[in-house]
Amino acid sequence: MGRKISYSDAELAWLEKRADLPRRELYKRFCKAFSRTDVSVDNIKSLCTRKGWKTGRNGRFEPGSVPANKGKKMPYNANSARTQFKKGERRGRANKQYKPIGTERVTIDGYIERKIHNELPMQSRWKAVHVIRWEAQNGPVPKDHCLKCIDGNKGNTDPENWICIPRALLPRLNGRWNGLKFDDAEPELKPYILEVARLKNAARNAKRSDD
Repeated sequence: MGRKISYSDAELAWLEKRADLPRRELYKRFCKAFSRTDVSVDNIKSLCTRKGWKTGRNGRFEPGSVPANKGKKMPYNANSARTQFKKGERRGRANKQYKPIGTERVTIDGYIERKIHNELPMQSRWKAVHVIRWEAQNGPVPKDHCLKCIDGNKGNTDPENWICIPRALLPRLNGRWNGLKFDDAEPELKPYILEVARLKNAARNAKRSDD
């Protein structure tokens, strides 16, 4: 059984008043103030616990607090340096799955995509080839517009096979309201379906403006 440590009323009052200090710091100050050599840090910790004296800290960084190692460079360690990733280095699965810039792939919907860079975000690394070729000839696709395939072959990336339309036309070209689906129509009917969709969309927008 451990030896009982006694504290005078003055010592207890002194400790309670400074109980918000870190325990090791509280221990050092206490020993210096009262010339105690018979107590340990653990004794002070136990006393504070029994008395319910808490430091008030919860282990979290307060908003606006500055990390102790801010601005400091990590000391060089040979073992750590040996296992660190080098800039541009790929290992394991990432190395096996890596595709160089210029690689092309076919999506589940039949569009051909080309890798254009290695930066983040990852979803921006691939771009549809028909968009690349169309923009090279006509400039960027306008906001709220998209490219619509004319012959139904999404793998045909010839710019002449794609028309730029407002996204608002897509439901009409998909037959949602008029029952005429652009993709399934005969080539000679497609210009008619497109024009009808444009007229109905324009009429709808005009009605909205009047309202």
